[in-house]
Amino acid sequence: MKMDTTVVNPEKLYRLSIKLLLAAGASAFESRTVARHLLEANLQGVDSHGILRLFDYLKSVERGEIKTHVSPRIVKNGKSVALVDGRWGFGQTTALFSMRLAIEKASKSGIGSVGVFNCNHVGRLAYYSSLASEKHMIGLVFANADPFVAPWGGRIAVLGTNPLSISIPTASAEPIAIDLSTSVVPEGKVRTAFLKGDRIPEGWIIGPNGETSTNPADLYAPPLPPEGTHLSGALLPLGGYKGYALALAIDAMAGVLTGAGFDGNVTRGNGLMLQAIDVRKFIPVRKFEKQVSELIRKVKEAPKARGFDEILIPGEPESRERKKREKTGIPLTQPILRKLEESSEKYKVDMLGLLK
Repeated sequence: MKMDTTVVNPEKLYRLSIKLLLAAGASAFESRTVARHLLEANLQGVDSHGILRLFDYLKSVERGEIKTHVSPRIVKNGKSVALVDGRWGFGQTTALFSMRLAIEKASKSGIGSVGVFNCNHVGRLAYYSSLASEKHMIGLVFANADPFVAPWGGRIAVLGTNPLSISIPTASAEPIAIDLSTSVVPEGKVRTAFLKGDRIPEGWIIGPNGETSTNPADLYAPPLPPEGTHLSGALLPLGGYKGYALALAIDAMAGVLTGAGFDGNVTRGNGLMLQAIDVRKFIPVRKFEKQVSELIRKVKEAPKARGFDEILIPGEPESRERKKREKTGIPLTQPILRKLEESSEKYKVDMLGLLK
């Protein structure tokens, strides 16, 4: 049975998130950065990485897993590469710092690569790769995480969802924006379905018995979301052995190469590899962006398969949803609203007329 949702004002949700983070002990910069990141995910319809994550962050601050008032530190620095210690601060502030560093290095050397360890959950990767495309560069982000995904042919979680994102500038305002997990879906989508009371498609997860299931609850062990995200089952890899191969490679790049860890050694958060490629070091920017836009035009004008009215470019659905939600508001499930109310009461924060 589907769960009712309530539409809320985006600006009020952003301000409430800031107030809750401040009350939990985050700095003003940390609070704004994290709240903006969560809001952008909700606005683009990526609810699995939106306000849903705020409660995990508040708990992590309480437990001391997220250190507040902490800045990332560069521990190795080269002309085109760097290694950053996130010092267990907020993942969003660490990833933002590191992507900007990669862009700075790319502007000088053509390519900038920054690895990150001791980094808490960073959220939606396209948020960071798009920073490069805004500078007329190609942005790439790879992240590994604690085990949630069974390897191809396996029945227990060994690999992370290990997402990747690529952002490519075009002649229009909208880049090609690829953001996907190497599992069929990120865990947050299963959690969102569970909280809404929805079933999930066959092939997303296996339950504790190793069999596929359409019940999102079969992924979890008590306490169930939004109280916890303990696994009894596992997510399945995207495209079978292909997603498994990508996840394995990302564990090597973002986990082993950076020193962030892999498999059970990743206790929380993400190991990261962020890269920026300066188009200008290869060909003129206008030429590149014009030709990419021409490529997009040809793709979109291709004959449509049966059942399709339009061919979409990666990032286009999110862009359209953002324009819609900016006008109509952000839908939140009742469990999320209850968690906001509980958190507001706990931290003595006014909900700012969020439900009005």
